Amino acid sequence: MHFKKIGEFDNLEMDYVSDFSGGYISRNGNLLKELELNELAQFILEKCVYGTPVFKLGDCGTKILIMSGIHGNELSPQIANVKLMNNFIGRDLNATLYFIPFASPKSTMYNERTFNERDLNRSAHIKNSLSNLIVEKIEDLGIDFVGDFHSTAYNSNPGIESVFSSKSPSPESFLIANYISRDVGSDIISFDFAGASYKGAVEDVCNLKRIPAVTCEVLCPFGNVVRGSVEKSLAQMKSFLAYFGV
Repeated sequence: MHFKKIGEFDNLEMDYVSDFSGGYISRNGNLLKELELNELAQFILEKCVYGTPVFKLGDCGTKILIMSGIHGNELSPQIANVKLMNNFIGRDLNATLYFIPFASPKSTMYNERTFNERDLNRSAHIKNSLSNLIVEKIEDLGIDFVGDFHSTAYNSNPGIESVFSSKSPSPESFLIANYISRDVGSDIISFDFAGASYKGAVEDVCNLKRIPAVTCEVLCPFGNVVRGSVEKSLAQMKSFLAYFGV
């Protein structure tokens, strides 16, 4: 697979992580009514029909991935990710930015947490799972840092606005989380060693491979979008990039 330039949008390239995870995201009414259907958003939704697309902006410096939609029913970060992409279209960048706004389009289409009954944030270590293919793509592209953006509901885990990180074997994970926490006020949830709490989170698998990664959570009921949640997720994404001077 190779990135291809997209003629309609300055400096945008696209590739696919998989061709078996596609879905009609526009069928998710709760997401669609909150998503600004500009030219870029419509283009992204069209490409999601055929699988999980990864987009690239810029071609210099640090390689950074902003990802959302590992859980299809966590809508606010997916909307925020599209907004973030739109902010960078046509801009000169001092880094190479990769975006996966809809990691599992099929799950988002059905407003479901799982993909084919598998929690993708518990299976990134399982060969050929969709989240494992995403991690493999991260390695193939030589991505330096990963931000995985989620939402959490009250009375769930973690149930608070937060940033997950670990101190070993990728200590910069904790430094990034600390920066975001100071910047936007999200609580830090940190572990001494990646994967100590449970196996298979994309963040942990990346950290175990010594690709520093964090998971950011905002408060929002699953399958819905509440006022301010998209803006809060967008603020976390911008803070994550600001750590690298983007």
